[in-house]
Amino acid sequence: MIPLDQAQEAVLSRCRRLGAVRLPTGEARMLVSAERVAAAEQVPAFDNSAMDGYAVRAEDTSPAPARLRILGTLAAGDFPREALSAGGAMRIMTGAALPPGADAVVMVERTRESPDGEWVTLDVSVPAGNHIRRAGEDMQPGQVVFESGCLLRPAHLGTLAGLGVATVSATRRARVGVMSTGDELVAGPAALAPGQIRDSNRLSLLSLVAESGAEPVDLGLARDDAEEIREMITRGSQTCDAVITSGGVSMGSFDLVKSVLDEMGAMSWMQVAIRPAKPLAFGLVDDVPVFGLPGNTVSCMVSFELFARPALMKMMGRQSLHRQRLAALACEPLRRWPDGKTHFARVVWRYVDGVYEVRSAGGQGSHQLSAMAAANGLAVLPDGDGVDTGEPVELICLGE
Repeated sequence: MIPLDQAQEAVLSRCRRLGAVRLPTGEARMLVSAERVAAAEQVPAFDNSAMDGYAVRAEDTSPAPARLRILGTLAAGDFPREALSAGGAMRIMTGAALPPGADAVVMVERTRESPDGEWVTLDVSVPAGNHIRRAGEDMQPGQVVFESGCLLRPAHLGTLAGLGVATVSATRRARVGVMSTGDELVAGPAALAPGQIRDSNRLSLLSLVAESGAEPVDLGLARDDAEEIREMITRGSQTCDAVITSGGVSMGSFDLVKSVLDEMGAMSWMQVAIRPAKPLAFGLVDDVPVFGLPGNTVSCMVSFELFARPALMKMMGRQSLHRQRLAALACEPLRRWPDGKTHFARVVWRYVDGVYEVRSAGGQGSHQLSAMAAANGLAVLPDGDGVDTGEPVELICLGE
């Protein structure tokens, strides 16, 4: 068996960053920018109100209460044509341009309008600049907004849209083909014959690929036929940036996937010192990374988390390749046995009074997918007997 970090390095060292593409800003969520972005205009473009209320001259608000004549109304999108004169006020909505002569806004909650709509009484005095967003206070022309290598989250895309940036250059999203093989597998709700099982791995993997920010490609379900398997892997390597299979990677097992992959590429068949997900196959077919993950449902998903997901993160230019690891406390015993491996227990965690608390998500068998579905984390249990209630444990957080 080989250590986990050695196996991860063997995978990551052979995965290369993908090239950059220019695409619509709205399609770049969670991609990594490949260029520096600078503002071409000021934001906000003009002085505007941060509140619904009344635009005033600050000197007219003192002493309070102050009674001013209402000279008009400014909605968002309106641009004032007349200056605000002494002793006057204008109704103003959030985001509306400040009229010339006004230097403050009084929020509507601190005012009382006369029944005839001609006058407003201000209950407070306000300083100049009150509730005003100044032109350019967020961004100035020429200001660098994002550097190359920035992970474009929703707020980044909103900022780009606010600058009128219609397209952005980013490391492209990886296309990842996912396939299943086996005469015993049944897709969909059809009745199972004796010895058959449902194909759950393919949908789980497609969903994990999508959650990682990559583009999932369903290559389908192949029968136990070498030519059919070879055709599916070839199609994946020709149309995708990575290919993921599940099953048939244990040492000594007879499986057509194994023999076909050995013919098609330089594959490494590893036994990693972890549980679940000990067997792992990885190699390149026509320079395309191919991951052979274990067939047991939980092992397949844990193997994706530890090996395939970090590789996809690297390929898409991410700086942080692995899931976040946190210090937590066990709320109940998390038992295991000494076997020379690191165990990854499926757990449910919650954050209570500044502490991450974890407890078992259920059955820990590599076939028990229901516990994996209930889990939102993995507890890292080093070789030994596990941990007792109240003892520290390392936690890997799952999910977006």
